[in-house]
Amino acid sequence: MSIVPWLTVFLLLAGCASSMPHPPTTVLSAPAGTNTEIKAQLERGNALFASRDWAGAEKVYREVVSFESSMAEAHYNLAVSLDYQGKQADAKKHYVAAANLAPGNKVIWDSPIFHEKTGGFGHDVDRPSFQDPSHKGY
Repeated sequence: MSIVPWLTVFLLLAGCASSMPHPPTTVLSAPAGTNTEIKAQLERGNALFASRDWAGAEKVYREVVSFESSMAEAHYNLAVSLDYQGKQADAKKHYVAAANLAPGNKVIWDSPIFHEKTGGFGHDVDRPSFQDPSHKGY
């Protein structure tokens, strides 16, 4: 039996794995002016994230989101922790929520989910929206 077919399969799988999006390796801190208790809770989630306790971080971030649903950083951190657990569908929802809440935040908008050709949203975020009245051609 030849090793060539097995080597070919291995190389194909390795190539596919490297083209998949990778979750960001860091999470965000609370913005200035955030309630002290909520800020402490977010930092607790960040400590769990840093210790690679993705499920524990998810639980804490969900609590923060439930108390402060307009905090983009909490949605983003929750998305990253979900992404690490392989819960991409749920993660995408929170990446989008974070992006909608913080349209100028480069960390959120530069996350791999928005820029990967495979596994991401598969669209060009720089392309004008069909809802943009100044853009003709849709």
